[in-house]
Amino acid sequence: MELNDLREKKEVLLTESSVSDPIIGQSPAMQKLMATVKKVAATDANVLILGENGTGKELIARAIHKSSQRRDEVFVGVDLGAISETLFESELFGFKKGAFTDAKEDRAGRFEAANRGTIFLDEIGNLSFPLQSKLLSVLQNRKVVRLGTNREIPIDVRVICATNMPLYQMVNDGKFRQDLLYRINTVEIQVPALRERSEDIPLLAEHFLSVYARKYKVATKRISPHTLKRLQKHNWPGNIRELQHAIERAVILSEENILQPHDFFMPQAEDDRRDSQPLNFNLEETEKALIRKVIDKHGGNISRAARELGLTRASLYRRIEKYGI
Repeated sequence: MELNDLREKKEVLLTESSVSDPIIGQSPAMQKLMATVKKVAATDANVLILGENGTGKELIARAIHKSSQRRDEVFVGVDLGAISETLFESELFGFKKGAFTDAKEDRAGRFEAANRGTIFLDEIGNLSFPLQSKLLSVLQNRKVVRLGTNREIPIDVRVICATNMPLYQMVNDGKFRQDLLYRINTVEIQVPALRERSEDIPLLAEHFLSVYARKYKVATKRISPHTLKRLQKHNWPGNIRELQHAIERAVILSEENILQPHDFFMPQAEDDRRDSQPLNFNLEETEKALIRKVIDKHGGNISRAARELGLTRASLYRRIEKYGI
């Protein structure tokens, strides 16, 4: 019986990855966040992680698990937004052979697979009211019943949930159960948006440049200081995920070793106010401002900018490096 249970759990966990990206950031917001993670991890409290899409909520959940007393046990992630209503019970609670047409063998659900470890329920705000009730029952009783059986199976799991949805407003609107909210939010963690920790963008950019240089077997590229400032000013509605994809695209498409604003499709309007300020008569400052204007005029095309300035590409690159453009 125990051998069968282990085999079923292994089947469920084949889709689970034990590898996760590091949490990168030294901003005050991230230091505060990681201090909270450290405190929470030492307990066995249920955790609710709130934050916009792309902010790294699963990374925070994994960090809590890795620092907890359950670190040597499994971490099971479940995207509740990707599970249909008809598959919810079979996926989370398991099923017995013959319970439905395609149930050709017994299978453990995600809660059983996470026994003694941590289960991460992502996008919990997407659950319908009936499914919220079924989940609440399991969290209260700490037991699951596989489809097709009446046998209750005790579970010992730590529960971490996450969502980008306004759960408190949903409770007021009658769309989310208040008792379920109280069950999952013993501790709440708010993950800051990337625009709230823009000082971390250089570190994140450096990390992703290295990752994609290795992935695509190309020389590691750098981002010009001027471009990095533009990246820090960008709003990043898709947060870290958007930045990651932007850097991946730039690594793939750019033929230059130093990435410029046009490699990230950065809008020109962001620098209009700065560039409209009057120049002073310092020769170096004047040259720096002129080079920046010509580069922007040609959308970051160094060859065209060098031609207009009467410089070689190598000479222009030396000035770019010198002035930190």
